[in-house]
Amino acid sequence: MKLVVATRNSKKLLEIKEILKGMDLTLLSLDTYKDSPKVIENGKTFKENAVKKAVKLARFTSELCLGEDSGLCVDILDGAPGIYSARFSGRDRSDIKNNLKLLKLLKSVPWSKRKAHYVCAVALADQNGLVGTVEGRCNGLIAFEPEGAAGFGYDPVFYIPKYKKTFAQLGEEIKHKMSHRYYALKKAKWIIQKYIVKQVVS
Repeated sequence: MKLVVATRNSKKLLEIKEILKGMDLTLLSLDTYKDSPKVIENGKTFKENAVKKAVKLARFTSELCLGEDSGLCVDILDGAPGIYSARFSGRDRSDIKNNLKLLKLLKSVPWSKRKAHYVCAVALADQNGLVGTVEGRCNGLIAFEPEGAAGFGYDPVFYIPKYKKTFAQLGEEIKHKMSHRYYALKKAKWIIQKYIVKQVVS
């Protein structure tokens, strides 16, 4: 069965493929559908944005689609950057600029107040509408400076106390077994499996 992942982010697609490996699925990204409609991520929550992506792209492709929205929420910043994580640094945004802006805002904040968590919302839909939604979360701290070269987004500054390393230092093997995306997709697997069985039976 085909599963269209509503993203053009190659690093995110590779991460999703790694977590979902072993399932009888052919994962495709929006790069396969060059004329796919643009989805405006103006939802008030990660879940709303994930649902918008999944439903709109499922109607367009007539395939089972996975919409995902994720981001970083910092306690002392009242949950920011939150749903604006990818565009935190403005129009000319980049992962580096986003991280630098975050570190600047937390410049004088001590370890005890640098608590943060990653959130990942996943929605699945087919041409008939929404199939299901799930969420995953991973807790950590914001480091004082970027460390590590693996991953993407805020991984260089997202510090895991248990390992005394950032996600970018831990690398994919460990990250993919404890990340927000891992926990969300682990739940999504059950929805996908039930969907596949239902299609076979019907």
